[in-house]
Amino acid sequence: MDLDRPAPGEQLNPGAPTAPRQAATVIVPRGAGDGLEVLLVKRNPNARFMPSAWVFPGGAVDAHEGQGDAAHRLAGVREVAEEAGVTLHGPESLVKFSRWITPRQVKIRYDTHFFLAPLPDGETPEIDGGEVVEARWYAPSGALAAWREGEIELVFPTVKHLEQLEPFDSADALLEWARGRTVEPVEPQVVLEGEVARVVLPGEPGYED
Repeated sequence: MDLDRPAPGEQLNPGAPTAPRQAATVIVPRGAGDGLEVLLVKRNPNARFMPSAWVFPGGAVDAHEGQGDAAHRLAGVREVAEEAGVTLHGPESLVKFSRWITPRQVKIRYDTHFFLAPLPDGETPEIDGGEVVEARWYAPSGALAAWREGEIELVFPTVKHLEQLEPFDSADALLEWARGRTVEPVEPQVVLEGEVARVVLPGEPGYED
């Protein structure tokens, strides 16, 4: 993925790598055999980090939530309630999906644990109007099409996760696939080629171990 500049709030860091902050993100799917949709929220245009970007609900782990997997689950449930007004069944209901670490070449870094959590019956997203200003359900392919047409702004991890979600035709199929699989951390790298910053994933040309 080629970028002519860093994404908003993702300025490059020429010095020593910043220690990543622990964070949790929750992908909330819905839909049976008639098609999968996922919840995206739009960050406040005035936000310091990733303004106006459409993202999955999530944020940093608070100190009182502790450490490790339990802390990430608590943070995920809290962030979905705060940002999207959705009360999930509980931390234990979250299904591990992925773990992404911000490239060491970027100033603001997160070690983000991504989870899946189906929309509980009777729950309807209601945005907080502060950190996020809008919420929409998108088919993964629809969100990617809107991004390519310039209708919405997406950041690299959201794009890659939507691409991974695209083949599934229902929330149940997605959750069944995710349960029990081993999640390995992914840490992209930023490769500078002149004035263009290219984000590469492990195994892609230009990635250095």
